[in-house]
Amino acid sequence: MTGFADRTILISAAADGLGLAMATRFAAEGGTVVALDKSTEAIDRARALPEAASIRFEAVDLMEGAAIAATIDRLTSEGLRFDTLINNAGGSLHTPRAFLEESDEDWDRVMGLNVTAAVRLTRAVLPQMMDQGFGRIINLGSKAGRYGSLFTGANYVAAKGAVQSMTLQLAQEFGPHGITCNAVCPGAILTPRVERLLSERMTQTERDAALAQIPVRRNGQVEDVAAAVAFFASREAGFITGQMLDVNGGQGMCS
Repeated sequence: MTGFADRTILISAAADGLGLAMATRFAAEGGTVVALDKSTEAIDRARALPEAASIRFEAVDLMEGAAIAATIDRLTSEGLRFDTLINNAGGSLHTPRAFLEESDEDWDRVMGLNVTAAVRLTRAVLPQMMDQGFGRIINLGSKAGRYGSLFTGANYVAAKGAVQSMTLQLAQEFGPHGITCNAVCPGAILTPRVERLLSERMTQTERDAALAQIPVRRNGQVEDVAAAVAFFASREAGFITGQMLDVNGGQGMCS
């Protein structure tokens, strides 16, 4: 497959889990892929994978604005021009689920990773997209930000809601420049991190009950999300913008 052979894709938090699945999907279709991640250990593991051989990994702390700016400046100076941005970095950071147990620091950290990192990366690459008259921005929302959550807290739900609302505004503002902005909103995709969180916060009986509420009767896999992201990034999706795509097996539905 060569659907992204002429494309340069930037993905945050892409050395494992959802991000790595997206990176390898784009690379398999011929894209030039740059994967940002804080963890040098995860980067080393990813680099050893045959399917990640063509991916360029960059170690950067996505909570540090100066580090993000310096990385994008360096990549740009090397001739890279990004036409596709996947704001994948996020998570509840294992902060408490109970609202009254969440500290100001819990809110700041979760907002910083989920919202502020996306703002900074988007701000850094939008001028390139505007110059080219073409761009695709795909933000990772969440079922939690759409319908609430059974195992994460209000800080994470609010952060993903903010990402999803920002998606709508970016779609309106930058559509005239040939740039679309959409959000993919996964349910509980069984990455190792989610598996740990579920095992800590839900009994097996509760997990079985939650699974029984999913119409397709299975948990999501990283490939399910990567496929949705690839669709929004494609040229075929050029008349779709400002949309939230639920990838949750029907666990949450809206018309």
